[in-house]
Amino acid sequence: MSGAGTFRLGIVVPALDAAATIGTVVAGARAQGPPVLVVDDGSRDDTAARAEAAGGGVIRHASNRGKGAALRTGMQRLAADGYSHALTMDADGQHLAREIPQMIAAATAAPRALVMGARIIGDQPVAAANRFGNRFANGAVRIAARKDAGDTQCGFRIYPLAEILPLRVAGAHFEYETAVIVHAVRAGVTLCSVPVAVYYPPVALRRSHYRNVLDTLRIIRVMVPLLMRR
Repeated sequence: MSGAGTFRLGIVVPALDAAATIGTVVAGARAQGPPVLVVDDGSRDDTAARAEAAGGGVIRHASNRGKGAALRTGMQRLAADGYSHALTMDADGQHLAREIPQMIAAATAAPRALVMGARIIGDQPVAAANRFGNRFANGAVRIAARKDAGDTQCGFRIYPLAEILPLRVAGAHFEYETAVIVHAVRAGVTLCSVPVAVYYPPVALRRSHYRNVLDTLRIIRVMVPLLMRR
């Protein structure tokens, strides 16, 4: 276990059927120094084997439990192993390993803060449904947290584990990443936003596990009670 005040960071990558990209993601993240823990959330392909071949540790869910559940599994394992912080990034290659050092710099400067990547998308194409979901979530979090939380839908983050794991956050899927911001702010956790470059493949080639209707409804379901308890 790490001693009091020790900054010790591991990387958590939740993954579902990500065999095509997970090896590159793990290798890139490992090249930045921290250990990488992949949480294989019930994949039906060889995601786990490719993650291990690239140098990552792997925890496997026997069935798909959702991104939020995978994030919690990874963060709980890191905390049990003595880590103070978890950097989370997606398995599809959207988040770039070269941005990891500036995220870590922000976390070391403010070790109790929730460090959130703010995506610099530029002229890369983004599906209209995703734009709507992002704007809705950003607005809902801004009202519930009573502050502008920036890019609430970016999964490229650093969580201070001692502050985040005790929070009782509803949701096992994508809604977890939205709700945890509100709970963190209400618990006195500072937010820190870091602009980060990201990669989006052409819309026709992009594969996302976010289901526009179902997952947006899940976000609404967890946000409404938070909005009512402002």
